[in-house]
Amino acid sequence: MSTLFERAQKVLPPAAGRATRLGVVKAEGSYLYGEDGKKYLDFASGVAVCNTGHTHPRVVAAARAQMESMVHAGHNVVYYESYVKLAEKLVELTGGDTMVYFSNSGAEANEGAIKLAKYVSGRPAVIAFKGGFHGRTLGSVSLTTSNAAYRKHYEGLLPSVYFAEYPYCYRCPFGRVDATCAMECLEQFNRIFKLQVDPESVAAIIVEPVQGEGGYVVPPVGFMQGLRRICDDHGIALIFDEIQTGFGRTGKMFAAEHFGIRADITSLAKGIASGFPLSAVVGRADLMRAWPAGAHGGTYGGNPVACAAALATIELLEEGLVENAAAMGAYLQAGLRELQARYPVIGDVRGLGLMTGVELVGPDREPDGALVNRVLAGCLEEGLILLGCGAYKNVIRLIAPTTVTRDEIDQALKVLAGALTRGL
Repeated sequence: MSTLFERAQKVLPPAAGRATRLGVVKAEGSYLYGEDGKKYLDFASGVAVCNTGHTHPRVVAAARAQMESMVHAGHNVVYYESYVKLAEKLVELTGGDTMVYFSNSGAEANEGAIKLAKYVSGRPAVIAFKGGFHGRTLGSVSLTTSNAAYRKHYEGLLPSVYFAEYPYCYRCPFGRVDATCAMECLEQFNRIFKLQVDPESVAAIIVEPVQGEGGYVVPPVGFMQGLRRICDDHGIALIFDEIQTGFGRTGKMFAAEHFGIRADITSLAKGIASGFPLSAVVGRADLMRAWPAGAHGGTYGGNPVACAAALATIELLEEGLVENAAAMGAYLQAGLRELQARYPVIGDVRGLGLMTGVELVGPDREPDGALVNRVLAGCLEEGLILLGCGAYKNVIRLIAPTTVTRDEIDQALKVLAGALTRGL
């Protein structure tokens, strides 16, 4: 009998490629169950989507109950309870002075965030960061530089997009180390505004509070606070792409909380509904009220079932899963640093909460993507699913669900150590 992978090759294009060839038949908690009969510990979580674990019974029950009363009505046509209630909850979580527009995916949310900033300001330009990932649609890929393959053959893209260096401290783009850092990552905006684009032409600066696809890079608190000041000084909207960092992933409901600042506009998706397609643009109420009917739209946004699942997801996170993510993230990173002491190829361990990256390097700190590939394959053979990331594909990202236990982390660390030993 053909495997799911073999059948897929006949009907799915290469663009629908997968990180593994694994076919699965069931998902529950922290585990996937393969068609090969094996049980796999899933530290990919559907690429940071299943933050409450797979098929959490309360999320499933909420979705099932909603399906029995209404599956779709159209948020451009009518209002319904799960849609309005979820918007109310997100406003509560984001300060009480915001409004919400629902879409289906992270890329759509970023498209909406950029459209909002441009429409309200009347300004044409956007500044994004090198190594950033914001989606695959033509607008969002115009902001994306984590991999040139995402842009290949799609030029020209959205005009008036400029790129700044992200504060990747392990590989400082300005050649600094901690003792010599003068926050050139903030100073660069003076040069950008002087040489590339006048700040009065900039509608928005979009940034990931923790860079995801670019390598799970955590910026300094001072950088994020300085970025907020720059935007305030020049009337620029600060957009936080919290698509991967939101909903407990970093040990806070939203990563912005780690930096003590608020964005003007936030894009949300992935973990919002535990696997149901849903995303949101959350913006300051004054900005959102200036975005009139007809300026944006979409058929499936705010689907009743997805909204019901999101409400159940947020309840679970508020009942202790965010705190568990913080505690288990600290436990995981402590274990990874113990591995770092044993394996010199681990150049850096970094992250917030359960958004953790391990950068593998050669003798002179050169990126070692080939080793990452061997380690990922070795982990999969032993029943652990991990993903790579980074511009040089030399970072292993560990994305455990917020429900993860110490025993599951211990299991993952043991498998990872074995794969490192065999991969060297």
